[in-house]
Amino acid sequence: MEEITALAKRRGFIFQSSEIYGGINGFWDYGPLGAVLKANVKRAWWRDTVDLRDDVVAFDAAIIMHPSVWQASGHVDAFSDVMVDCKVCKHRFRLDHLADRSKCPDCGSTNSFTEPRSFNLMLRTSVGPMEDTSSQAYLRPETAQGIFVNFKNIYQTARKRPPFGVAQIGKSFRNEITPGNFTFRVREFEQAELEYFVPDDGKDLEVFAQWVERRKAWYAAYGIAADRLRFYELTEEERPHYARAGVDVEYLFPWGWGELESIAHRGTYDLDAHMRLSGKDLRFFDEATKTHYTPLLIESSAGIDRTILTFLVDACERERSVDPNGKETERTVLRFHPQIAPVQVAVFSLARNKPELVERARTIETALRRAFRTSYDEGNIGQLYRRQDEIGTPFCITVDYETIGDGSVTVRERDSMRQERVKGDALEAHLEARL
Repeated sequence: MEEITALAKRRGFIFQSSEIYGGINGFWDYGPLGAVLKANVKRAWWRDTVDLRDDVVAFDAAIIMHPSVWQASGHVDAFSDVMVDCKVCKHRFRLDHLADRSKCPDCGSTNSFTEPRSFNLMLRTSVGPMEDTSSQAYLRPETAQGIFVNFKNIYQTARKRPPFGVAQIGKSFRNEITPGNFTFRVREFEQAELEYFVPDDGKDLEVFAQWVERRKAWYAAYGIAADRLRFYELTEEERPHYARAGVDVEYLFPWGWGELESIAHRGTYDLDAHMRLSGKDLRFFDEATKTHYTPLLIESSAGIDRTILTFLVDACERERSVDPNGKETERTVLRFHPQIAPVQVAVFSLARNKPELVERARTIETALRRAFRTSYDEGNIGQLYRRQDEIGTPFCITVDYETIGDGSVTVRERDSMRQERVKGDALEAHLEARL
């Protein structure tokens, strides 16, 4: 992961938060390219989950909700990990992350752990000017509960009936005991969640399977290697008692398999829990039969930050080749899918001290910006190519002296490094066909 971490910082994808003050563990900032990459990943998820369907509506819940929400959901009492401390080095560990529970992985001490104890993962805050128990609140540990407590408002105003879904993307917070593996396990993160409500008509497991297949197709469409992605079906013992089915989407990271997304059949558990504590009726009223019922829930919950990390790891490749002079060269390339890449087209001027080349290059870049994510640069062409390879730009365009004469430009493709001349009036169509 050291190579990915270094590349992410060097090229402006991800920085340690508050780095000038020594940083803060479990928090990361997305730089100029990282912010665009994140927006592209969220847009890709949103388009497939919401825009291309007529049975899914959008939602955006508040980060801070009434504390009773988390009481009803079980987070106050049960959202915890078991931790231990090493008495020698004072380091803290999640018990389930220890391969050998008799030996500290950091200092090597044996039988030095404290007794296991539970640690609630919710981050507390206070609301209002008085800091007492009456003002205690939580930063949400997941986005889904906002959908559940608003279920009746949503289906009535959106005029939807099961089967239908509600999707949202938003920040969540968990006070992880041991954050690590770069942006994989963090304390502030974004989730993309779909809550899909279905009637209890015997077709729920079929709908569950359809969503699993749709998520498989999404990862494949954006180029994630099939041999490094698996859909692990949870056994009955591994699932919560109320879940009828569960699949974890996992990617093979350098440290091993890590979960990106959970797809779960949660039955009526969530709506039932909020109805019990609030005393409010959240059942769906079927106008046709004049009956109330609680729909079943199928949930897809993906971590945006983990998905971004997956794209970075999966796309990164160190490639060796031989140049025309017989010299061995090496480059690092991010083979992003064109729709995910922060920059799709980079435009260069062959010489920065030739105003006519610079002006033409800037004119081309401005024109292409209407259709693509573009950037302009100038300088040593070989170095510019290497920089764009490292940030995953699919195409580079070089404006040279031939451009002034006949309007053609050199178009260089990232993966093959193949170059070809393209006429200026055909350039946008040429790129459109490949992006």
